[in-house]
Amino acid sequence: MTAAGVESVDRVLWRARAAAFPPEEFVGQESFVGAGEVLEIARRAGVGPGVRLLDVCCGVAGPGLHVAGALGCEYLGVDASRRSVDRARERAAAAGTAARFEVATVPPLPVGPFDVVLLLETMLAFRDRPALLRAVAGALPLGGRFAFTVEEGVPLTAIERQAMPASDSVWLSTLPRLRADLDRAGLRVTWCAETSRAHRVRVDALVDAYAAAAPALVAAGAGDTVEDLLAAHRLWRRWLGNGRVRTFAVVAEKVRADEG
Repeated sequence: MTAAGVESVDRVLWRARAAAFPPEEFVGQESFVGAGEVLEIARRAGVGPGVRLLDVCCGVAGPGLHVAGALGCEYLGVDASRRSVDRARERAAAAGTAARFEVATVPPLPVGPFDVVLLLETMLAFRDRPALLRAVAGALPLGGRFAFTVEEGVPLTAIERQAMPASDSVWLSTLPRLRADLDRAGLRVTWCAETSRAHRVRVDALVDAYAAAAPALVAAGAGDTVEDLLAAHRLWRRWLGNGRVRTFAVVAEKVRADEG
C-alpha cells in the first residue's frame, strides 16, 4: 500500500493477472501465454545452454527470464519502453539471472547473429509484418530459429476497430498469408500448434480477474485502464469462442536469404 492506503496500479494489475493463471503458470506476462507454453516454444526452437536468444518486445521480461533461468541460454531482451526495461533489469538482478537488456524500437533488431529470436504475443502489433520478418531473418544465421505466438484471422473491420481499444496495435493476418510472408523472408515453418482453446480459458479467467480488481484500479486512478482492459478482453473472449480469431505457437527456421 502507499501512504494513502491505495495500492499502485502496477501492483493491482500484477495481482489480477496472477489470479487468472494456474499455480506456477504466471511469471509476470501480460498475455494469454502460460509459463509452460513459453518453455515448450523455447524447447521446440532448440533453446539451451550457449544458445544466443533475442527476446523482442520483452516488456518486463517475465517469460524471457523464465526461459533464461530454466534453459540456461545467453539472453538479450529488447523493448521500446525504458520503464519496462528498467523493471526487467530489476527482476533479473533479484532472480540472479544473467541477462542483458536494451531499449530499442524494432525493426531494426540489434546486431546479431542470434541463434533464436523470440516474439511472444506481439506479432499482431506490427502493421508492416514483412518488414519485421525481414529484420528477424537478418538477425539469424542459416539454421537459426524464429519462435513466436500469433493471433490469426482476417483483418478487423471498421466496426471491430471502433470496438477494440488501441486498435492501431491489432493487425490480424490469416495463417496462409503469414506463411507466405515467412517464406519470402527465407523462414520455413518447422512446428505449429494451435493454442486457441487454452487461451479462451485464460481470457475468461482474465476477464473475471480484471472485473474483480476494478474497484482497486479505480481507487488507484486507473478507471480508464480497467474499462479498456475489460472491453478488449471481452472481445478476445468472443472472438476466440466463435473462431473469429485463433492463436498459434510457431517455430520457423531460416533456410535462405530473403527475396528482398
